[in-house]
Amino acid sequence: MSDDSDSDTGVNKPVKSILQVDDAWALKLPEFRKEDNPHKLLEESSFATLFPRYREHYLRECWPLVQKSLDEHGINATLDVIEGSMTVRTTPKMWDPYIIIKARDMIKLLSRSVPYEQAVRVLQDEISSDIIKIGSLLRNREKFVKRRQRLIGPNGCTLKSIELLTGCYVLVQGQTVAALGPYKGLQQVRQISEDTMKNIHPIYNIKALMIKRELARDPKLRSENWERFLPKFSGKNVSKRKQPKLKKQKKEYTPFPPPQPESKVDKLLASGEYFLKEEHRQARRRKEKTQKQEEASKLREEKRKQPFVPPEEPKVTNNTTVSTGKVDIDIEALRKKVNNAQKKRKHKL
Repeated sequence: MSDDSDSDTGVNKPVKSILQVDDAWALKLPEFRKEDNPHKLLEESSFATLFPRYREHYLRECWPLVQKSLDEHGINATLDVIEGSMTVRTTPKMWDPYIIIKARDMIKLLSRSVPYEQAVRVLQDEISSDIIKIGSLLRNREKFVKRRQRLIGPNGCTLKSIELLTGCYVLVQGQTVAALGPYKGLQQVRQISEDTMKNIHPIYNIKALMIKRELARDPKLRSENWERFLPKFSGKNVSKRKQPKLKKQKKEYTPFPPPQPESKVDKLLASGEYFLKEEHRQARRRKEKTQKQEEASKLREEKRKQPFVPPEEPKVTNNTTVSTGKVDIDIEALRKKVNNAQKKRKHKL
């Protein structure tokens, strides 16, 4: 009755004010203590992972430290060198139910060549790990090696800059990228590593992270959209496929289906062989075959005779013409020339 009376009178109930959080990533998770779970756990759970042969020597050296760090949380760790496996198991002393997941991540990182000093950080509350599988993103082995090296950079400079911007420890090993750090940084590392395998250079994502870092410091721009400040890069993928010399031109589209090809019976009917007997057909084919052979033999003979055919002689044209007309000659002038020539010859003698 009280609810109906309130609705009838139209009395508005007071609305609780929502607590606004400026930076949700800055909030610290409350620490889980022994007092929060005094009854401990009933069921036992365990996780195991394999490790490669070359990690055996390092794991034997650091395993006492691993056991010491996990014993503080009530977890038993065993190293099986014969099978090549590491196992973490809960004990009755354990009070934190999620620490077994953290221990599983720790042994996974140790098997992925992450040093103990970094892997033990995953037991902290605000730090997690992520193993990014990049081997299945590419089929070509040469391209994969080239882009993986692009992620590392010369002398590891690109990897170091990613670690400084994201606050994560990043290790590229084989076909995986192991990352260890805060949750927001792990998202950024995954995006950078996947984009690098998609042929996007990591320097573009690094520039975007640097711009976001500066914008986050400004209280006025913190709640605005940052897309106008971020650089936009367009991919330039030039196809290296060899173009064919002769490109096939597409035929004009017709809604009608192509005509049905002629069968053997149709061809025999068109040529008139259908009504002939088999003997006459064979005789006709033999005749056509002999005609083709004769034509081919004639062509071969002509080719053989070509080297013995003499070339055509060039036609000589005489340009000299005999003039039959009368020419006027001065005889006295000719005598004087002859006399002068004789006198000169005598003087020389």
